[in-house]
Amino acid sequence: TVKDLLELLPEHDLPEHLKSKPCKRCVVVGSGGILHGLELGDLLNQFDIVIRLNDAPVQGYTDHVGNKTTIRMTYPEGAPLSEQEYPPSSLFLAVLFKRVDFNWLQAMLKNETL
Repeated sequence: TVKDLLELLPEHDLPEHLKSKPCKRCVVVGSGGILHGLELGDLLNQFDIVIRLNDAPVQGYTDHVGNKTTIRMTYPEGAPLSEQEYPPSSLFLAVLFKRVDFNWLQAMLKNETL
């Protein structure tokens, strides 16, 4: 099943702009809200790679969490619903491990309802 799904994907590797990117300083930003009120947005934007987990919101919280997103990593059910949380230059990484996750991927790739 996984092999068949991978054949449907347009790429199997990282995009060139990420492969060549120096990863000297990386940061992972979760969705727990612990950064709210700390106003670390400018500091977080200075990292080479910013990985955001699950549906951690950016819009409306940039003073606290920054606005840079290099990779958005989530389970399908934890993905943000707002298009604004997916900048065109960022990579969406779906973490699939349950059968329903693979069903979701197949539905997305084949434009089917799940």
